[in-house]
Amino acid sequence: MTATAIELRDVFRVHSTPEGDAAALQGLSLRVADGEVLTVLGPSGSGKSTLLRLLAGLDRPSAGLVRVYGEDVGKLPSRRLARYRSTLLGYADQHYARALAPELSARQLVALQLGLRGVPSARRLARADELLERVGLAAKRERRPSELSGGEQQRVALCAALAHRPKVFLADEPTGELDAVTAGQVYAMLNELVREHGCTTVIVSHDPESAGIADRIVRIRDGRVSEEWARDGEQSDTIVVGRGGWLRLPEELLLRAGIGAKATARFDAGAVLVEPAGEPVTATEPDLRSKPDSSSSGPPTAVVSGLTKRFGQTTVFGDLSFELHPGRLHAVTGPSGSGKTTLLHLLAGLDLPDGGSIEVEGSEVTALDRTARAALRRAKIAYVGQQSGLVAHLSALENVELVLALRGSGGGGPAAFAPLDAVGLGERATQRVARLSQGERARVAIARALAAKPRLLLADEPTSRLDGANAISVAILLARLARETGAAVVCATHDPLVIEQADSRISLS
Repeated sequence: MTATAIELRDVFRVHSTPEGDAAALQGLSLRVADGEVLTVLGPSGSGKSTLLRLLAGLDRPSAGLVRVYGEDVGKLPSRRLARYRSTLLGYADQHYARALAPELSARQLVALQLGLRGVPSARRLARADELLERVGLAAKRERRPSELSGGEQQRVALCAALAHRPKVFLADEPTGELDAVTAGQVYAMLNELVREHGCTTVIVSHDPESAGIADRIVRIRDGRVSEEWARDGEQSDTIVVGRGGWLRLPEELLLRAGIGAKATARFDAGAVLVEPAGEPVTATEPDLRSKPDSSSSGPPTAVVSGLTKRFGQTTVFGDLSFELHPGRLHAVTGPSGSGKTTLLHLLAGLDLPDGGSIEVEGSEVTALDRTARAALRRAKIAYVGQQSGLVAHLSALENVELVLALRGSGGGGPAAFAPLDAVGLGERATQRVARLSQGERARVAIARALAAKPRLLLADEPTSRLDGANAISVAILLARLARETGAAVVCATHDPLVIEQADSRISLS
């Protein structure tokens, strides 16, 4: 019988705030065998990241047992906990940028953990070179994080987490900002490395493709394991019955059965039959607006002509030209490292091109000095980055009010509440950001940008860490906001759900 490496038993994690308590995990129980590769799926806010933070010792359970290779992680004193994290554990956080020291090169970052353990320089650099080559970054090993794309930074962070050959590897959305091809390469690399070293692995994701390298898949909903199945098993998804008979039926089954708020259950011929009680519900199609025709209504919001950008000897793009029209969602697509984020920085005047011109509503961005570009951004441009920059201890409404105050537009009132209501967060406006799900935080970031009433709204991978339901919700929201506000919305993305909603596409190779 295979030994148990990880055990969670009746685990609760309750976050206490002045607004009240919120339970991220509610009696979760789970076992992972030694050397097993487990994928944990679930929608935003289901408790996936909290599960990983407990296993990493970054949070402690409010109740229940968290044991990893015999260590009761929830009760370890600080010194032993630090040793546990530095020797036994490899952890790749979804906020990968926090783990990348800006002054170090990719090669130095990957070798850093080995250096802290006293591994000789030649050996640790050779290990770093090996890993970077496996993820297609050998040619960029001397670049610092600021010289790499978001997807490239994410791959460096993964390599750094695996360099010391940990016994347990935890990965939170390891391919959240990668295109499908690069994500497949990273999953293949992870599968190869963790199995080479017999590493017990837990991968948290909303991407079903992550299940392709797993021995077993579990699904979390409402802070508990609701379903599980083996990757190659012939049996269909198995619903997990929790302590006390608790189980969670998939929403699609309930909808197809017409079950709404209430149901009846009875024993019938060796099975439990669940039927709707009261008024049945029916599936409805979302009310999607038709896209505008391709003809331009008025002058373009922005005109890009002959744009060129280089980093050292590398040309990111050359002679790039296009127009951005008001009231439309424009998708900037391309593989990781193709320059999507760089293009958004240039459009926002956060960086300058090496050649060509960018004109935003009659202002030549490339001819302005730093002060004038900042004034243009304040008046006409809003930017939603890959890292949203929300203030976690402030409420959603306070985050919007803060930006309005900084822009000199006044702090509160309807001007701050209206954009939150527009993105479907009117009822959550007073909740602290720390208590919101990833999908809700993405919408707060969009609302904060929307509050400034920009003529040009730029969003960088806004759905990268969202499950499918939240991703399509944000994609439809961006398209709707473009039409309702008349802004030109530009979204750098590799998400097909966003691309599907876009009115035009700017493809970078």
